[in-house]
Amino acid sequence: MNVFPLRPAQQRQLFLIASGMSTAGSFAGITAKGWILMKGGVDPFVLALNFAALSLPTLLVSGPAGVRTDRVGCERVLVQAQWALLAASGLGALAIPLLEGPAQVWLLLCSTLLVGIAGAYELTARNKYCSIMVEQPEQLAGYLTSFSVVFNVGTLVGPPIGGWLLAATGPAWALGIDAASYLLPIASVTFLLRPNREQEVRSSGGQDASLLNAWRHCGSTLQGVLSFTAVLCLISFYHPGLAPLIAFEQLGAEPTDLGLFTSVLAGGSIVGGVVLQRNSQRFCRRPFLTLGGFGLITAVAQLGMARTPGPGFSLAMAFLIGAGTAGLLSSCNLITQIGSPQVMRGRMAGLGQIAFLGGGGMSGLLVALLVMATSLSTAFALTGGLTTAIAMLWIRKRGMRQLEPLR
Repeated sequence: MNVFPLRPAQQRQLFLIASGMSTAGSFAGITAKGWILMKGGVDPFVLALNFAALSLPTLLVSGPAGVRTDRVGCERVLVQAQWALLAASGLGALAIPLLEGPAQVWLLLCSTLLVGIAGAYELTARNKYCSIMVEQPEQLAGYLTSFSVVFNVGTLVGPPIGGWLLAATGPAWALGIDAASYLLPIASVTFLLRPNREQEVRSSGGQDASLLNAWRHCGSTLQGVLSFTAVLCLISFYHPGLAPLIAFEQLGAEPTDLGLFTSVLAGGSIVGGVVLQRNSQRFCRRPFLTLGGFGLITAVAQLGMARTPGPGFSLAMAFLIGAGTAGLLSSCNLITQIGSPQVMRGRMAGLGQIAFLGGGGMSGLLVALLVMATSLSTAFALTGGLTTAIAMLWIRKRGMRQLEPLR
């Protein structure tokens, strides 16, 4: 149902804005919950567990989400997932006034887990929905680039929003506003957008519609892109989960310190996204060189964070971490969508989620254990050094390989 007629270009812009709000809402909530857990004296492992509850469901859910999206249609899955996100986020808001102590902690973690499950379906459907929002096939690359930028900016803009809401309204209101943020995407898709539904190609049932089949037939280059992204995220994509701890040690214990730290991360992500958007065609031609380059930016920044000479320098390194990780995640999504046929794009989005959110969830847990055994500076030094070595190795072996054309 289309209440207010909008031109196709306006509809695409509205969908980008709504998608950004949805992503930012999820990560604002995760940051607000992290600060609440920090305030209660919880150790770094529980902070990492909070982020893992958001990201690790992708390892189990993204496959079924991609298969369901390709079978029943991306619009239907998208709306259902948005309602589930609203309900799951509302559960976290109720934990603050109703419970205290361990019971509150467990309900917050349960809320995050449900957001992670619903978010896996929502992101997978959103990726494919982009392909029916364009009129011409040649428009898809630019729109997917914009969508990737918006998604990854949302993952890094969300945390500062969570920090500022905590400072301005308190934890209960911050989580309540986070839940309400999903109403705009729901209203947009239901009442305002009119995609080209006849363009959507759905898969039939059976083994040909499985995630494993998509992996087998996506080609060696895309398999390498997904594997490389997963390895880099496993080592270095832990800052979303440990942001409250990093901000506490580098800047201070107030919610505004967390907001400042994550705002700088978001600023870096915007720059990284803009660079990718303006060079999307060139970057796609050499996927491993692109991914390795963004990985090296992140690694250098992590090595810099290990020095901790002062808040100003730490914020500069946080800016680079934001740019490097946003470029990495956006590049992976763009390359896998451009390099695969439409009938597989839902499942390719699922594979991409497994790579960067699954890897990131494990990264947070592993680095939290490392911090508990050593220190945050040591963790930065080890992960930065290891990321540098792996990125250089992949660039040396595969840096000149080009993206295979669609068959």
